[in-house]
Amino acid sequence: MKIKFTWPMGIVIALVSFMVFILSFVYKAHFVNKYDHHLVSEDYYKDELNYQTEIDQQNKGIALKENVSIKKTSEGLLIVFPKEFDPSTISGTIYFQRLSNDKIDFDLPIKLETNEFLIKNETLVEGRWDIKIEWKQAESEYLFKEKIMY
Repeated sequence: MKIKFTWPMGIVIALVSFMVFILSFVYKAHFVNKYDHHLVSEDYYKDELNYQTEIDQQNKGIALKENVSIKKTSEGLLIVFPKEFDPSTISGTIYFQRLSNDKIDFDLPIKLETNEFLIKNETLVEGRWDIKIEWKQAESEYLFKEKIMY
């Protein structure tokens, strides 16, 4: 039996091939865990309402003589708080967010004896991190944000 190849059959084959191609991407996007996608924040709208407060807190930090700084050292990531404040009066939280994998996000409470806070190498995975430091000294609240490659 010989099958005759005509141009209408070519169009049908092309359309079916294109549909299989597109459906393979739909399948990967929904059912393959490797391509898991998610929002950066579950409370997106709540975060958006607090955005002006964050801007004000960041500006207060920038207005200080010395703002928070982050340095990579051989032991890990060193976060240095302003020397103008007594370290024992500083409190808050440091948030580490990995946009590529929210399962390794974590946060640490700030408890200082000196103006330096060290996060050991074992805690962090190599790659891009968004760091958000919410800290409070006396009645003033400050915010520091930075994106780093670790």
